[in-house]
Amino acid sequence: MNLYNYILQQADNTLILGQRLSEWCGHGPVLEQDIALTNIALDLIGQARSLYQYATEIEGKGRTEDDLAFLRDVWDFKNIQLVEQANGHFGTTLVRQFFFDVFNFHFYRALQNSKDETLAAIAVKSLKEVTYHHRYSSEWIIRLGDGTEESHQKVQGAVNDLWMFTGELFVPSTADQAMLEAGIGVDLEKIKQLWMEKVTAVFQEATIRKPEDTWMQKGGKEGKHTEHLGFILADMQFLQRAYPGAKW
Repeated sequence: MNLYNYILQQADNTLILGQRLSEWCGHGPVLEQDIALTNIALDLIGQARSLYQYATEIEGKGRTEDDLAFLRDVWDFKNIQLVEQANGHFGTTLVRQFFFDVFNFHFYRALQNSKDETLAAIAVKSLKEVTYHHRYSSEWIIRLGDGTEESHQKVQGAVNDLWMFTGELFVPSTADQAMLEAGIGVDLEKIKQLWMEKVTAVFQEATIRKPEDTWMQKGGKEGKHTEHLGFILADMQFLQRAYPGAKW
């Protein structure tokens, strides 16, 4: 059960963030960035699908990846609260993406060494995509933070608003701890150090002030979410719930 929950944590992270980014399709500030965000969304949803497929094998109840994505309710999702936060303006989306991309990059780098061969293989494949995501969002934070007075203020405001959701990235769940001890999972404490080094370096170049450490939101891994997730699922799951078993 710990392995199943461990897989769901990462799968739910990538699915929900992918769904959030897909909301930009047709609404990006310029065509190139519209396409870039949509492609990143597709990458994340593809990663989620690979993970869900493996989770259904571990579960052994005959469910499919579609069942896990479309037929679970809010309290069954184990994603961190950061990825479900609203898109806001372009700067808000990029700050949210940057925080997660830095984590995701180091997560998959470490997961390549997992004793679980399937997870290691998914990590190797995903890292190629995540390396681009990591570079893309980092460069945009620098560009916006060290850009105009307005872009700087908007990015700084987004950093201030979203910082309280970053702590949960590194709070180990029961599944995190069990998989680390089994040699399957990753050490979140080590990733936290690498994450902070990268975030600090980018903020310095972007002239963005890192907020003071304060109380952090948490609970997503245990099914405790903000009000945003319910609205995401209402949109994402409507077709499957309205027409159960519908197929293209």
